[in-house]
Amino acid sequence: MVRVPASSANLGPGYDVLAAALSIHLELEVEETGEFAVETDIDGVPRDRSNLCVRAFEALHSADGLTFRVRSDIPLAAGLGSSAAAIVAGLAAADHMYELDADLLPLAAELEGHPDNVAAALRGGIVICADGGAERFDAPPELEGVLAIPPHQVPTTEARAALPAELPLADAVSNVAHASLLVLGLARADFDLVARGLADAIHQPRRSSLYPRSMELLARARELGALGATISGAGPAVLFWSHFEQTGALLDALRAEAPDCELRRVQFDPSGADVRALA
Repeated sequence: MVRVPASSANLGPGYDVLAAALSIHLELEVEETGEFAVETDIDGVPRDRSNLCVRAFEALHSADGLTFRVRSDIPLAAGLGSSAAAIVAGLAAADHMYELDADLLPLAAELEGHPDNVAAALRGGIVICADGGAERFDAPPELEGVLAIPPHQVPTTEARAALPAELPLADAVSNVAHASLLVLGLARADFDLVARGLADAIHQPRRSSLYPRSMELLARARELGALGATISGAGPAVLFWSHFEQTGALLDALRAEAPDCELRRVQFDPSGADVRALA
């Protein structure tokens, strides 16, 4: 059994660089049954070799004669790393079953197309991706999150297409400054710095037409009792950042403000992909 966390990428100013593992999980069981099959009750997930878990597994070893059983609590196309979790699960399963000792991060990043979600899913905690690798650290234990997930999906391809090839220098400088504040705040457990560091000038404003409801909630994050909020990955999920002592009140405020959204209280998960047992 392989258990892989969801992930929230970008974390405001850290576009394609910062990501965090969240305590929602995908589980993959692989068993040698003598015939190929994919078993899952997740709507819209392929049950053939196009399944992402299988595709990732076959990047390392043939899936002939194997049955893949996939369970997941990670919403699809919500910006919570469902595809990254599937890729990491498939790679980790093959690597463990056949004792390959493969370097999984570059393989996962190649399959996903960018490294941030897969790095968080693989290693847990909060990751900083650079130069083809990733450095991780743990979030402060007092920090947790609340996800507000609107009832529509945003395809990642559309979200990426909304960004221009070039950016104003002022926007780039702003994001470097705020990403630095965010990482420093997380490292020091300084929640004032974390709150200041969540601001983004690059991807969220330019994608706002894809998730207007999400941007409405993000704009009211402080008013609702959060440190701040970020669009999770390509959206539309909104990650509200909270000190655990304020999370109950934040949830109550969100239940009143966002009855149209699915709400989940989540921790920043220090554990990445966990291979427990494989048949």
